[in-house]
Amino acid sequence: MPATAREWESIWAPYDEPTYNQVLELIRPNDVVLEIGAGDLRLARRLAYIAREVIAWEMQTAVLTNAAHGLPDNLAVYAVDARRAAVPKGVTTAVLLMRHCQHFHLYANKLHSAGCQRLITNARWGMGVEAINLQVPRMLYTTTPMGWYACWCGATGFKPGPAEYLNPELETAVHEVVDCPSCRHPLAN
Repeated sequence: MPATAREWESIWAPYDEPTYNQVLELIRPNDVVLEIGAGDLRLARRLAYIAREVIAWEMQTAVLTNAAHGLPDNLAVYAVDARRAAVPKGVTTAVLLMRHCQHFHLYANKLHSAGCQRLITNARWGMGVEAINLQVPRMLYTTTPMGWYACWCGATGFKPGPAEYLNPELETAVHEVVDCPSCRHPLAN
């Protein structure tokens, strides 16, 4: 029986090497990293070899029981529900690998409020990995020009416009927005 989108968040599944490598390439030596949904700590251990400090959150204690031995000194592991836990002080970068994330806006708000600078994730587009600057101001969707957008609520899409404005730049530019059509939809968030 297939899982619903909400159930995907609670199912542990490791990602492939290219995805992990995309994340690792974005980590800096001075980063204090919070990994949300750390699973079996496969990525957290590798993050600890690059970052100054890594904090791993995983809510499935059964997964952690088998994985939390022989940890690097700069890796701290907690069995917590990230939706309810407070972001530790000093976190500079968060990692959220969760293609079917239903709480992107919650995590983005918490991280932003805690002063976290970047969120490395695949949650908005459901593929690939992006590094989101959490502290950059967002435009209102209504004032955004034609092109791709990624909203604070986690929704993504293409804002239509006149065909004469189509150009190659529209293929890669992404506008960071708030208050997109998904935000106004009664089932959003």
